[in-house]
Amino acid sequence: MGYWKSKVLPKIKKIFEKSGTKKTAAAEACKSFDDSKEEINKDFEAKKDELQPKVIEIYEASSTEIKTLVKEPKEAGLKNSTAVQKFLDELVKIEFPGSKAVCEASSKYGPGLVSGPVLFLFEKVSTFIVTEENEEELPPPTTNTTGEEEASGKEKEIVIEEEKKEEVAVMVEEREATEAVAAAAEPAKP
Repeated sequence: MGYWKSKVLPKIKKIFEKSGTKKTAAAEACKSFDDSKEEINKDFEAKKDELQPKVIEIYEASSTEIKTLVKEPKEAGLKNSTAVQKFLDELVKIEFPGSKAVCEASSKYGPGLVSGPVLFLFEKVSTFIVTEENEEELPPPTTNTTGEEEASGKEKEIVIEEEKKEEVAVMVEEREATEAVAAAAEPAKP
């Protein structure tokens, strides 16, 4: 029993303490990042116009896992640490605000332990992506309008309005009929 306590148990404790110190160091890195968020937001707003094309280019070149993670940042999506780390490295190359500190912390401790800062960066990246996708979804304005198309559109509007008026008239008639029946059913008061 003495050999177990003196030789084996200390080695086991060392193994488990390393992961504990790693977690505390990651927590400290997250805390220091949280303290600098305000400054990162200011830098982000200042460089927003010049960063947008670069970020969209990096986003388009990334894997579908990263694209879904950027659109919907979730801690569960940080499991693929190599893809996340590669994306963070690309953000560092374009000097995205806050990406250098997050990339260093992520490479030391893993994206799972510094999930707060990583998700914060992904949310900032998603502001560029959402803007770009909305522009693509909007149909281009058509300049080819003829008098027939306009007339058919107006006719459709008139038909729809007439149908609505007919429905309202039917509802009013039904209500009046119901009230008349209810009034007739009530006995006359002396």
